[in-house]
Amino acid sequence: MHSNSTKNFLLLLLIFGFTVAKAQTETVQIIGKVVDSNGLPIEFATVLIGDSETKKALEGTTTIEDGSFSMEIDASNFYIEISFIGFEKKTFGSPVTKGGQIDLGTVTLSEDTEQLEEVIVQGEISRTEFKLDKRVFNVGKDLSTTGASALDVLNNVPSVNVNIEGQISLRGSQGVQILINGKPSVIASEEGNTLGTITADMIDRVEVITNPSAKYDAEGTSGIINIVIKKEQRKGLNGSVSVNTGAPDAHSLGVSLNRRGEKFNLFSQLGFGIRELPNDLVNRNVDLVNNTTILSRGTEYRNETYYNVVLGTDYYLNDSNVITLSGNFAMEIEDQPSQTAFTALDASGISTSEWERTEVTEATNPKLQFELQYKKDFDENDEHTLIFSSLGSFFGKDQSSDFNNTTISGDNNDAQQKTRTDFKEGIFTFKLDYTRPFSEKWKLESGAQFVLNDVANDYEVSNLQNGDFIIDNGLTNVFEFNQNVLGLYGTGSYEGTKWGVKAGLRVEQTNQDTFLATTNETNGQDYANLFPSIHSSYKFSDKISLQAGYSKRIYRPRMWDLNPFFNIRNNFSIRQGNPDLQPEFTDSYEVTSIYILGRASLNFGVYHRYTTEVIERVSVFENNVNTVRPENIGENNTTGIEFNAKYSPAKWLTLNGDFNYSQFNRDGTFENTVFDFNGNQWSSKLMAKLKLPADFEMETTGNYQSGFKTVQGTMSDQLFMDLGVRKNILKGKAVLNLSVRDLFASRVNENQIAQANFEVYNRRQRGTFVAFGFSYGFGKGEAMQYSGQRRRF
Repeated sequence: MHSNSTKNFLLLLLIFGFTVAKAQTETVQIIGKVVDSNGLPIEFATVLIGDSETKKALEGTTTIEDGSFSMEIDASNFYIEISFIGFEKKTFGSPVTKGGQIDLGTVTLSEDTEQLEEVIVQGEISRTEFKLDKRVFNVGKDLSTTGASALDVLNNVPSVNVNIEGQISLRGSQGVQILINGKPSVIASEEGNTLGTITADMIDRVEVITNPSAKYDAEGTSGIINIVIKKEQRKGLNGSVSVNTGAPDAHSLGVSLNRRGEKFNLFSQLGFGIRELPNDLVNRNVDLVNNTTILSRGTEYRNETYYNVVLGTDYYLNDSNVITLSGNFAMEIEDQPSQTAFTALDASGISTSEWERTEVTEATNPKLQFELQYKKDFDENDEHTLIFSSLGSFFGKDQSSDFNNTTISGDNNDAQQKTRTDFKEGIFTFKLDYTRPFSEKWKLESGAQFVLNDVANDYEVSNLQNGDFIIDNGLTNVFEFNQNVLGLYGTGSYEGTKWGVKAGLRVEQTNQDTFLATTNETNGQDYANLFPSIHSSYKFSDKISLQAGYSKRIYRPRMWDLNPFFNIRNNFSIRQGNPDLQPEFTDSYEVTSIYILGRASLNFGVYHRYTTEVIERVSVFENNVNTVRPENIGENNTTGIEFNAKYSPAKWLTLNGDFNYSQFNRDGTFENTVFDFNGNQWSSKLMAKLKLPADFEMETTGNYQSGFKTVQGTMSDQLFMDLGVRKNILKGKAVLNLSVRDLFASRVNENQIAQANFEVYNRRQRGTFVAFGFSYGFGKGEAMQYSGQRRRF
């Protein structure tokens, strides 16, 4: 049996890895259908055509969803073998040809339990190896033969977690950047959950990068996860259909499809949904000079109806050249019915007036994203590649708001205001990457990137005066923002059996211009920066490794940091941008040790970050109005430790824990005010995943974030829990899903500012969200929840 299993495995490799020259004879079509002993179709069964004399594979294919297959052969002396893992194979020798066609009819395969057990035991197991600046998780047959999705693969990667709703985190932090074959992709975009159309058998490896080298953007992220797709993908159709509902209102319908063939890989997603996003707010502004207070309490809503379409294709020119073209279009229609109650108090705490502010806001937000990528593989080495990619995105907002103040008691605060927003943003990224290995140990990487960002925001405020709405010139402006970043990089690396080093340098030239049309104010910044990086690793054994790295990072102010528009949703709590804002620069040092101990993977790291031109939100207080504006305030030194562990003590239980502690030292001055102080903060997360009887799965996640000091006050701590339950039905092709976010409604954001002349208290809470969904996966698609994510400012 061992011999048969090995022979079957070698035959499968021959199907996908070799093309055998065919004899010049008449073409014959071979058709049939493969089913199991219950009469159910078997998808992805292997149909092999072999030469009767040499026993070499001549042609091969796999069955589609209904178990059928069709192929052509121009040989004359051949046999047909049909097999599938876990089933006894069947062989047909010298079939009779009728009219140029061989119809095998319905072929029934019987289960072979002994063979299945041997394949599982001897099959390649997924494992992690350590490469200089990254950790590489190679996908083995224990995952690739199960029909799992990319999200399931990620959940098996040490220090990576995917919760029951499909949200990805790295070492406990969200905001991780997902790349496909080293590049941003519509598939990995947050606009749609299309990662579920990538199945485990398509994935060669997953690369985890926590301290990116000079090859990647100098803009900082919490880390990078790169999913590398195999050059040879199994053909077939996969996808899923998902229906979801929840409270507060959250209802959606999504369909994902992926069709893979010899030349084309087609993928798509259609989605529609509505949702309600309430936000309970409490604000207290205290003027310590005049001893007056303004209290406000209310609920802000962002209700949305959204549509999402993703469509793309990979076209294989040949084995070495592939072109990818894809696009994503989404439309959001917003409605924001909000209501806030205000109370003015005197020095004795007695109410002097009360009024109510209501808001009616409507907006349409079109979003468009496209990707064009060309990749060339050179035959002599799999890592010798040339990739050109172009990624473009557009976001627009056409919004109008009506605000109405109604006096309840005391002083007259009746007022009406209107605002209008016309916002447009376009971002275009062009990138060229070349990788050249000179030997098994030495490798050179080089490339260039050009990013264009073009933004315009037309914002207008009007006040009702004597029956007419008059434009408020002090709050109205047209703001334009243009930023171009040209980057060039080069890295060289040496990697031996135990030790390796990688060094690189990135040069970025930034041209940034802002224009405030209302006042004819311009502000331009041109600067060039060097971003060096160096990484090293030492491999003590297959289970223990040490990595160290340094990189320089940058945070460039975004449009919303720079635009001096006023947000008057609450006209006693105003957000404002700063066109004079400078970029932040960070030197990041990190040493990490990784241990693979049986069923446990442990990561322990020490890090230090030195940041200059730190951007902080600073409050300016006048007439009980708190205006928050970003400013560059001094330097920050942060030193911390980080611990992550994933442990599976039993097949039915997986534990994942994260702990991060840091101590920081702030040094800065703003407008003759010194902001020097020390502080610390820590966070922890513990997740437990349980596989229960009757195909139930449960997941609980506890989170704690400590309070910490800010430049003007303090942030309070948070303790909250999320819960999820899944039930697999229809032999695992369908899933019932229940998720509860913030189970005990304990996730509250509180910010306290205490200064000599004023105090400000803000409290914000979204509350508990409950969602229930049904998903059905067909082909090899993963039954998964669809969630059309919106852009968040």
